[in-house]
Amino acid sequence: MNRPSDAPTSVTTAGAELFATALTSQAVEVSQVDWRPPMPGTENDLATVMADPLRHAANQRAAQAMLDVRAMLVDVVPAAEALGLERGHFLHAGPPITWDRTSGPLRGALLGAAALEGIVPDPADAATLFETGGLTFEPCHHRSAVGPMAGVVSPSMWMFVVEDPDSGRRTYCSLNEGLGKVLRYGAYAPDVLDRLRWMSNVLGPSLRDAVRATGPIDITGILTQMVQMGDEAHNRNRAGTLMLLRDLSPALVSSGHPATDVSDVLRFIGGNDHFFLNLAMPACKLALDAARDIEGSTMVVAMARNGTDFGIQVSGTGDEWFTGPAQLADGLFIGDFGPEDANPDIGDSAITETAGLGGFSMATAPPIVRFVGGTVPEALATTQRMYEITLAENPRWSIPILEFRGAPTGIDVSLVCRTGILPQINTGMAGKEPGVGQVGAGLVKPPAEIFPAALAALAQRARARVGEPGVPIGA
Repeated sequence: MNRPSDAPTSVTTAGAELFATALTSQAVEVSQVDWRPPMPGTENDLATVMADPLRHAANQRAAQAMLDVRAMLVDVVPAAEALGLERGHFLHAGPPITWDRTSGPLRGALLGAAALEGIVPDPADAATLFETGGLTFEPCHHRSAVGPMAGVVSPSMWMFVVEDPDSGRRTYCSLNEGLGKVLRYGAYAPDVLDRLRWMSNVLGPSLRDAVRATGPIDITGILTQMVQMGDEAHNRNRAGTLMLLRDLSPALVSSGHPATDVSDVLRFIGGNDHFFLNLAMPACKLALDAARDIEGSTMVVAMARNGTDFGIQVSGTGDEWFTGPAQLADGLFIGDFGPEDANPDIGDSAITETAGLGGFSMATAPPIVRFVGGTVPEALATTQRMYEITLAENPRWSIPILEFRGAPTGIDVSLVCRTGILPQINTGMAGKEPGVGQVGAGLVKPPAEIFPAALAALAQRARARVGEPGVPIGA
C-alpha cells in the first residue's frame, strides 16, 4: 500500500544525535530515544540474568528489605568493646588489600593509628610491623562497620552503634574528626593524634552518656528531614548535624561532665558540618545489609574504595568483592593543591550512594556543587539519570525539586550493564602522600569493568541452578 505524499511523518531515532538533527532540518517530526547498547561483552550474561526466574522476586525482596530498616543510634562505645578489636589489629575502608599495595592516605592513617595505640612512639616506626605482619588489618565491612576516607579504626577509637529495632542487627562507625589534616585523610602529625586522644577521653564518653540518657535516636527520621532541608548526607550534612546536636544537647548539659568538657563537645560538633556523616553511613549499611545474600538478586549492597581498588558486593553473590582500579575524582582543590596531589578515590562513604543518598540525591542539595564542582543543572540531571539504574525509590527520602519523588535506590548490576550508566559519587579527595591530609573534593564514578564482572558471576550462578555451569546461552 502506497502512503499518501501529504501524510504526516514522524520518526523515532536512537543513538547518534546526528540522525535526529538531519531529520529535523527536513521538517520531520522526531522522537529521540536515549538508548545505549549494553556494555561490550555482556550480551550473553545479560540474557542469562534477565531470564533468571529468581531475579524479579529476589530484587523485590532485596529492595523491600532495605526500605523496611529503621536505624536508631543506641550507644557509643570503644571499638574494642563494639567490635572485639584487639590490640595490633585495625580496620580500613574498601575491599581487602595488602600492605605493599596500600595507598598513601591509607598507609598514613594506619601508621598514625599505630602511634595512637601506643604501639610505636613514632608513626614511621610502624611501617615494618605492618610489612611483616606484626600488625594486621581488614576491611571495616567485614566487621559490620564503615569508615570514611581511609576508614582506619583502632581499638581505642569510639564508635557509633546503630541498630534496627525490628531485627536487632547492628552496624558501627567511628566519630568524625572534621576536615583538613585528619587521620582519615592520611595525616598523622602530633596535633592530629592529640585531637583523637581528646575524642577518646572526652568526646566519646560524653556522647555515650548523652545517648544513653536520651534513649535511642531515630537516625532514619533525621535522614528523612535533612534530605528535605538541603543535605544529601554525603558531603553535605549541615542540617543533620544540627538536628543531632538538638537531640543530644539537653543530656550533654545535664550529664555531670565538667562544664568545660561539655562546652568543648558542643563547640566541636557544632563547628563540624560533617559530623552526621558518620551516622548516615552506618544507617545506610544497616539498610543494605538487610538485602544481602538473596539468591538471584542483582542489587549492589556495598560500594567501597581503599585508595587503590574500588570494590562492590552484590546481594546474589554473597561476600565476594568485584574490584577494579580506584579512579581520580574531578573537582575543586584546596589552596595550591591540584590533580597531581590527589590520591585515587578512597573510603566506605559511597555506602550513601549505594543506598540512594550522596551523588544519587544531588538534586536535593544543589549547593553541593560549590564544594565538589559541577553545576546545578548537572546535579539535577545526575539524580534523574540514577533512576535508570536503580530498582526502587525510597519514599522516606523525598526530593522537593523533583515533586517529592523518592530518591533512586538499589543499584541494579544488570541495569548498569544494560545502559552503560555508572553510579555517580561525590567525594572528598585525600593527598596521595602519607601525612598530607585533604586536598579537595569532587565527583567520581566506579571503574566500569567491575559491573560486567559481577554480572558474569550472577550469570554463572543462574546457569549452575539449571545444570549448565559456565555454558553461555546459545552455545
